[in-house]
Order: sequence, then C-alpha cells, then structure tokens
Amino acid sequence: MSEGTSTAYEALVQFLYRAPIGLVQTSLAGDIAMINPMAAQLLMPLAVDGALFNLFDVLAPVAPQLRDLTRRPDEDGGMICDALHLAMPPAARGGAAPRTLALQLLRLDDATLMAALSDATAAVQHEQQRLSARVHAATRIDGLTTLPNRLALLEAIDGALERRAHDPGARWAVLLVNADRFERINVTRGPAAGDAVLQGMAGRLRAIAAGMAGALAARFGSDEFALLVRLDELGGSVADDDLAACEALARRLVEALGVPHVVGRVAPDGDDGAEAGVHASASVGVVRIGASHGHAMAVMQDAGLALREAKRLGGARHGVFTAELRARARQRGSLEADLRRALDDSQLFVVYQPIVSLADDTVAGMEALVRWRHPQLGIVPPDRFIGIAEETGLIVVLGEWVLRQACDRLAAWQRGLGPLAPRSMSVNLSRAQVLEPSIVGTVARALAASRLDAGALQLEVTESLAAQDAIVQQRLGDLKALGLTLALDDFGTGYSSLASLHLLPVDVVKIDRSFVSQSVTSAHHRVLIEAVVKVARSLGMTTVAEGVETAEQAGLLATLDCDKSQGYFYARPLPAEEATAWLRARADRTMRRAA
Repeated sequence: MSEGTSTAYEALVQFLYRAPIGLVQTSLAGDIAMINPMAAQLLMPLAVDGALFNLFDVLAPVAPQLRDLTRRPDEDGGMICDALHLAMPPAARGGAAPRTLALQLLRLDDATLMAALSDATAAVQHEQQRLSARVHAATRIDGLTTLPNRLALLEAIDGALERRAHDPGARWAVLLVNADRFERINVTRGPAAGDAVLQGMAGRLRAIAAGMAGALAARFGSDEFALLVRLDELGGSVADDDLAACEALARRLVEALGVPHVVGRVAPDGDDGAEAGVHASASVGVVRIGASHGHAMAVMQDAGLALREAKRLGGARHGVFTAELRARARQRGSLEADLRRALDDSQLFVVYQPIVSLADDTVAGMEALVRWRHPQLGIVPPDRFIGIAEETGLIVVLGEWVLRQACDRLAAWQRGLGPLAPRSMSVNLSRAQVLEPSIVGTVARALAASRLDAGALQLEVTESLAAQDAIVQQRLGDLKALGLTLALDDFGTGYSSLASLHLLPVDVVKIDRSFVSQSVTSAHHRVLIEAVVKVARSLGMTTVAEGVETAEQAGLLATLDCDKSQGYFYARPLPAEEATAWLRARADRTMRRAA
C-alpha cells in the first residue's frame, strides 16, 4: 500500500468512525462485514445479548420484511428501500436511545449491501406536528362555505374572554345570524339552491368582517352564522357607544343578507336554465361579552336568546340580549319541565267553545281547546305553553291526547243528549302533528275507539301550514280520505289569499277575529269578510267567523251570509261538565221561545 493510498484509507476509516450516521456493510444474507460506531450505537438496543452479527436478525423485530426486499429484482438502481422509518419497541427506548430509526438500504453489487441508519425521532415528530396542525386547521373550517366553523368560533370567543380578563379595554360582541324560513328554500328550490344561498350569505359576512379589524365570521350551524367583533375597534369608548355600534352593525347585516341571492336553476330539458333570485331574509341576535360569561357557550346561549326574540317579532330584524330575556328563558325552561310532568299528572284538561249556526241559531259544533291547571301557577294560558310544546316535540303527544278527549266527549254527548248534541267537534292540528307519519292512523284510532262517525270530526290547520309543500298536502289529503272535514283556521293572517284559496284542500274557512272585531265600525273589514264568504261559497266551502263578542257583530255576519260563528257572545270555552249544562240550558231556552 502506497503512502497516498494509506492516507486515503486512514481518512476513510476516520470518516466511518466519526460519521454522524450509522453505516453497515453486509452480505446479501445480511451478515455484517463492517459497522461503524454510530451504527452500533443505534442498533445495540435491538441486539439480543449485544450480538451484532446479522443486520436482518437485529432488525427483525421492527423490519421483518427486509430479507424479502433483498430478493426482489433490482429495478431501482440498487436502492432497496429509501428512508424506511422503523418504530423502536418500548423496551429498546431506554436512556437516549432513538424512538424512530430511518433506514436506507442499497445493493452495491451482486454480493454486497450497504445500510445507512440515522435517528429520525425529531424528523418524525416534526412531521407529525405538521400533519397535526393541518388536521387541526381542517377540523376548524366549514367545508361548504370555507368559513371558520363552530369549533373555531368557540375557541376564538374563549380567547376573547381570556384577553378581556387581562385587558378590560378589549371589548367584544357576538352577532348570531339565522336565515329566516330557510327550510322553505330547500323544499321549494332544492338542496343545491339552499347550499348556494348559504354560500352567498357566507360571502357577504366575510366581506363585512374583512372591513373590521379583529372580526371573525364563522358558520355556527346548518343555517346559522356568527360574527365576533372587537367593539374597541368599532369606535366609541362607553357601553352606550358599544350598544349603538352593535345595533348599527346588526342592521347592516339584516340589510345585506336580505338582498336576493342569484342562483342557477335547471331547465326542464336538462340544459342550464336562467339564473334566478332567491329571497332569504335573516334575523340577528346581538350580545356583548361581559363578566357574567364564563365560557364561549354561555355567550352563544345569550346570543341565541336575542336571536329568538328577533324571530318572535317577525324576523328580518335584530334583537339585543338583556337580562330579562335570560330570566324569561329560565322561566320557559321551568315550564317545559313542568309541562312534561303535567302530561303524566292529569294537570291538563280540555274546554269546549260552541260554534253556532247563524241561519237558525242552533249549535253546529264545538271546538276543543287544551288548558293547563298548574299546581303552583294556577291556569296557564295556552300562549305560554303551546309554543313550548311545539318546540320540544311534546305537541305530538299532547295533540293526540286532546284528540282522544274531544272524540270521546262528542260521542258521550251524542249518547246522552241525543238531538241536543253538537253536530261536530273541531280539533286543532299543529305542523308537527301533520308531519308525523302516524297521524292518519292516530286519527283513525281515535275515531274507532270513540265510535264516532268521521264526518263529525273537523281538524283545523293554519293557512301557513295548509299552503306548504307537497308532503303536507298529501298528508292532509290522506286525512280527508278518512271522511272528516278540514278547516282553515285564522284566515287572513297567513300566507294564502283569496286568489289561492281554491288550491287548499279544505272544506271550511274560519275568518280571523281581527276582521270580525272591526266589522261593525270599518267598511273595509266588512268588504273583506263579504269577499271571503263569497269566494268560499263559490268553492263549496262554508265559513265560520271567530271572535264574535256582540249581538251587533253576529247580526252583521248573518247579513253577510257567513254560515257560522263562535266567540264570547255565545260562551267562553267551558269545561266538559259546564259545556253540557250550557247545551241543556240553551235547548230549554229554545224550546220556551218556540212555545
């Protein structure tokens, strides 16, 4: 060996000895011919009794496939595996031993392999952190609108709460946005149009948020969005300024979201149709983040109360959270719990209000109305608990109970009073009941159990319900097929009009009390009542005037050819026993007048 060759060899040995990576030369069978100190250090935790004779044997616990890889044809320029990550078993992780090894295995010739080993623990952890960050970000983005989602919003609100605790000058508010009657868009225009509207709403919210420092627009739910804003960035320095700024922003949102959305529609032949505008107004609930808010969901609950108030007032407007709303919500929650108990504890009862024929002054029917005798609160008005029952789904059970009670009562009157009994019984149906797939069977069973003829039962629905989608129309048609009659309740307060009355599957039109109350003093209302009577009669429908309180009103309605009327002029809603006595007393008066 020449001096130059000797020097080069010594340099190679020094490199192998000092190299920061492990290098191992083996035969094709894995027998180790050369191993540097770093490789020995990396492999030693895997070596049984410290024996480093065969690379494949040493790596067998973490890479049993290596022998099979070396037997494959050389198609990669000698590279057998490149940066194969090997997870070290827990028993081999003592001290400073790596948690993950990276292995590169190269075929040098027909008899020799070269392996390179390195500690890949840090690199693997970094990659895991990077992937985790990407997953974390992905789980906080809404797929449809690309806005931050519910989770991201709640985290941002919690961050605002934390900052507020350390910096009282940092003031925040949340504006919760909900599309009004969004379900109608999905039903009438289809889910694709609904998605397009949601994307349009998101775009408008994003544009508004972009103009305010520190603001975050997010999608909170299916048709709900939220805007988190920094009030100290909106201007003003006191609470009144903050409230004024919040309300101004809320009005801006309502206005921006009320502009029709342009969505594509599909023509009948399958070609792309013209673009069409979809109206989708929105309501907004405003809450300023305060000391009473311990966490993000508390903020959103108060924003929801403000939003509910805006909806209650008709929608397409904003509501502002107040402590009174929270107190009212707590009372409402208490009533909900009590209502569930009331269904089991016989606290509910049915009252009956007469419906009188204007032609001969006979009792044409009775309307069944539910009442609640609360053990502490006394009689709870229906407007305080019917809405709760509808929101919670209790209305289905409650409505079925009222239906059975009403059918049984009319059947009992028919047996006990004979010709003095009312000719029909009216029972209100809620939207939830109509949409219940079992409603037709429920009504049929109530009729069968009471042995009441179907023609004696009248079910009442609101205008807005009767004019809705094909599912409702089909369900109402199925109910009519039982032989009962359908009445349109509170006509004049919903969505339909005289022009569309012929499209509704009803037999009776009940004229709302708001028309009747002004019939004597307002020529306009008299004309409206007369028009309803004439149109209904032309369609083979009968009419009932609600809310009749005076003899003058009853006389006027008779001259306008209205068929029937009901109201306090005849009787208030009466419990069953009192209604029975009322029927007998009225029959006695009629007989005395006839005599």
